[in-house]
Amino acid sequence: MSKRDYYEVLGVAKGASMDEIKKAYRKLARQYHPDANPDNPNAEARFKELSEAYMVLSDPEKRSNYDRYGHAGVDGQGFGGFNGFGDFGGLGDIFDMFFGGGGRRRSGPEKGADIRSDLEITLKEAAFGLEREIKVPRTESCSTCGGSGAAAGTRPSTCSACNGTGQVQFAQNTPFGRVVQSHTCDRCRGTGKIIEKPCPTCRGTGQTRRTRSISVKVPAGVDNGSRLRVSGEGEAGLRGGPRGDLYVYIHVKPDRVFKRDGDDLICEMPISFVQAALGDELEIPTLEGTAKLKIPEGTQSGTVFRMRGKGVPNVSGYSRGDQHVVVRVVTPTKLSDKQKTLLKEFSNLGGEHTKNINPGADKSFFEKMKDAFMG
Repeated sequence: MSKRDYYEVLGVAKGASMDEIKKAYRKLARQYHPDANPDNPNAEARFKELSEAYMVLSDPEKRSNYDRYGHAGVDGQGFGGFNGFGDFGGLGDIFDMFFGGGGRRRSGPEKGADIRSDLEITLKEAAFGLEREIKVPRTESCSTCGGSGAAAGTRPSTCSACNGTGQVQFAQNTPFGRVVQSHTCDRCRGTGKIIEKPCPTCRGTGQTRRTRSISVKVPAGVDNGSRLRVSGEGEAGLRGGPRGDLYVYIHVKPDRVFKRDGDDLICEMPISFVQAALGDELEIPTLEGTAKLKIPEGTQSGTVFRMRGKGVPNVSGYSRGDQHVVVRVVTPTKLSDKQKTLLKEFSNLGGEHTKNINPGADKSFFEKMKDAFMG
């Protein structure tokens, strides 16, 4: 199969500068590197094509020959080894050489992983805060060996292959010159230490799994979905690194009485027809017990009353929301004969069947209604 034009492969013009060629190659090499495309069978072939084009166009002499004679000007000059990449030792090595070896294993201290825990609380607990013990399974330094991984009476020794660095270096001759590369030490697996006699408890890892009780302070005003960070209570670090963090996600259980809207609370209060018509003083449930609320006579169903400062404290601690009370007039479903008679009298007094209403009758009627509906 004939080869494509090298300039076309890199997507640059024939007169492109060296910086343009290098920039184009870096971008495409990242895109088509086989390690980044495990499910793309064509990625490796594309990557090889890009690398071959770059090796020719980045060398002034080879580029000059290519510009004069095409592929014939550079074939047979050592580029047939691209199928195996010659001295590069594989695709990973050439990628590491150009892009910093991002796939290498870290050998120094490493912070432990973060942990997530979910905590379910009530609306009242969310409003006023609480402190609670939660159970968290996590990795910890082995108490038997103190985290060294070595059995009692022994200790790890420095790896002779890497002299304790966790990395080994070797030089390679490449078309770009002599390149020194580093790789994770195979003998100590990057730890820099050799454990001849592993600890029987942790089997040489220096870590064990335990479930810890951790006290978590939930501030007043948190809402559903809030996230709390407890520093240093995550997984144990590696090679002397610090612990990760614990993140506690708050779930507020639905409340039977209140709905929350930001820092405000909303509740519905059923009242009778007589209470709506004559007015009344109601006992309203709040987060801190009950409070009195006066409703005027003639209140309509759906009217909203505001109780200032009876909502949820703001999580910042500087303010507090309100409580909104929606009154709902409840229509009675079962009436006694006396109640039916009074309602018919009320209908008549209201003008549905008569135009002449005795002003003095109003008072006696409402008194009868109050007695009938409210005992």
